[in-house]
Amino acid sequence: MRWENLRESTTSVEQTALFDHTPAPPPRGTGRAGLRTAGPGPVRAGGDGEPVAIEVRARSIINRVPGESPLFRWSLNPYRGCSHACVYCFARRTHEYLDLDSGHDFDTRIVVKVNAGSLLRAELARPSWRGEHIAMGTNTDPYQRAEGRYRLMPQIIAALRDAANPFSILTKGTLVLRDLDLLEQAARVTDVGMAVSVGSVDEAVWRTVEPGTPGPRARLDAVRRLTERGLECSVLMAPILPGLTDSAERIEETVAAIAAAGAVRVTPVVLHLRPGAREWYRAWLTREHPRLLPLYRRLYGRGSYAPESYRGIVTEAVREIAGRHGLNRPGSARRAPDAAPDAAAGRRPEQLALGFPG
Repeated sequence: MRWENLRESTTSVEQTALFDHTPAPPPRGTGRAGLRTAGPGPVRAGGDGEPVAIEVRARSIINRVPGESPLFRWSLNPYRGCSHACVYCFARRTHEYLDLDSGHDFDTRIVVKVNAGSLLRAELARPSWRGEHIAMGTNTDPYQRAEGRYRLMPQIIAALRDAANPFSILTKGTLVLRDLDLLEQAARVTDVGMAVSVGSVDEAVWRTVEPGTPGPRARLDAVRRLTERGLECSVLMAPILPGLTDSAERIEETVAAIAAAGAVRVTPVVLHLRPGAREWYRAWLTREHPRLLPLYRRLYGRGSYAPESYRGIVTEAVREIAGRHGLNRPGSARRAPDAAPDAAAGRRPEQLALGFPG
């Protein structure tokens, strides 16, 4: 696996010297979070499937986002791979850069940047750093199960608070509630954006498509608790799954629940299937919903994104229903990271029922 030379168990004397002045991390959580630490040998692709944590000492932690994002230029990811195991996750292919596979390895080989907090403090203190917004949760979830053991986010939030550096967090993890006090403290000195991802409140779909995540109702309870503490929270309604969660009735149910949780904004995102995720999702669909394969061939046969006309119908439906429920009013919380909505095609939401069963 690439990064073998950065692993805690294989770090050479020369590499250790780079971190001589790094303070020791705080104690880990008491639980194992379903993970064992990878042994001293190389981590191979396609192992026995038992979840493992691959501890590394990263050389950098603030990452420049490729291209020209209109929302943010910098991101931070304390983990690579994600035990949430969402079958559609667009970040799956990034595991291939580590010589691991984008399927089961992505779910069970979790790279943990154990020095994330201290490294972030060092990078924030550099004269060249201009205090720009840093987005978290745009690749893999910072509040996945491993966070219960490694407790990297309290260190990260504290560093950002002490530097008064603006940041945002997008998560499916209810573990974010553990850090409420730190988030409140940070919000007093800088701009803090909070967003929770809830694509649907259909529990039958959730159990198979996002098997490692807290349930959608639990996530909405996290939205409620964040809001009660004065941390305005938006919801990324993502992904909306063709043939499964895209009917007018399903969207109505989900948006109503989001509004009832106290969210100030909802941003819809229709499923996109990039290479890596595409193959994994297709295998899941073949196994769980083979009747939908013809629909997906029509929608995704030519690329990673569904046709603009379809995305426009879904987006417009969510916007119309959100307006009725008092969401997305002017001045409400800004858009969640990486959540720019697809351009609406101007069609009436009633057309959603034609050919896209829910």
